[in-house]
Amino acid sequence: MQWAMRGVYIIWLREFKRFWRDRPRRIGGFAQPIIYLALLGVGMQSAFKVFGGSDVSYVKFMFPGILGMTVLFTAVFSSISIIWDREFGFLKEVLVSPVPRSSVALGKIIGGSTTALLQGAIFLALAFTPWFYGFSLSTLWKVLAVLPILVLLSLSLTSMGVSVAARMTSFEGFPIVMNFLLMPLFFLSGAFFPLQGLPGWMTVLTKINPLTYGVDALRGTMLRGVDIGAGMQSSVAQFAVWFKDPQIYQIGMSKGYPDPAALSSMTQRAALPTQAYPMWLNIVVMLGFGAFLFFLALWQFNRAE
Repeated sequence: MQWAMRGVYIIWLREFKRFWRDRPRRIGGFAQPIIYLALLGVGMQSAFKVFGGSDVSYVKFMFPGILGMTVLFTAVFSSISIIWDREFGFLKEVLVSPVPRSSVALGKIIGGSTTALLQGAIFLALAFTPWFYGFSLSTLWKVLAVLPILVLLSLSLTSMGVSVAARMTSFEGFPIVMNFLLMPLFFLSGAFFPLQGLPGWMTVLTKINPLTYGVDALRGTMLRGVDIGAGMQSSVAQFAVWFKDPQIYQIGMSKGYPDPAALSSMTQRAALPTQAYPMWLNIVVMLGFGAFLFFLALWQFNRAE
């Protein structure tokens, strides 16, 4: 038992030090999601204005999705260290030691999860800026509430990476296989778009995608109490104030403008939803998904040569 726990600690510490001493990796991991938010988020928000969405805060809607993306890619690609260790003989030295193989796999999973969690926590600091949710006690509570979800996500996704890397021997093959798996998971998770109103075939794919429930839990927590269609609602309210004047109302009706009450109802239906599934369902699916991947990773690592 003592050897097992010491093995987990040493492998975890090695993974953490490798991440912390690799400055380009830390900077790149932090800069990539900001580029997504700055270019794609602001660009899509402008597209909403062109299509009549007024001042919909798309970057606020997108923030939890980009947070999920940060954890996803950091967690999964941290397991490439297994292939690196195998290539240079370090893994063989560890496997012939008294440390059980399960302890080595567990150390890899916890180490990769720690780096993904750190990367996500650094990115979460942006939530306090005026461009997103602002510096307030409410934002602090949301960030604290999001951390357990990030822990669960990072453990599950690192387990997925370890289960694949445990049986692979090629540096070149690992990113190709993982991108083949990750891209559909990411694009169908609702990170970039709401899950309502999709075609039937795509709705089915989003429902069977476990990452969907993780992103939904993050979005439901971060956007609680945030009106991402505030600009649209305020425009309709201003429109209704103008139409209280009988003369303006008559002119508006004669020119075929919509009734403010009907327009308000349409706006409510068109507002971007913040959460598609109940929080308990998101947590249950993530726990089941994480437990399955965790035992799969241990099994695959114990079978590795």
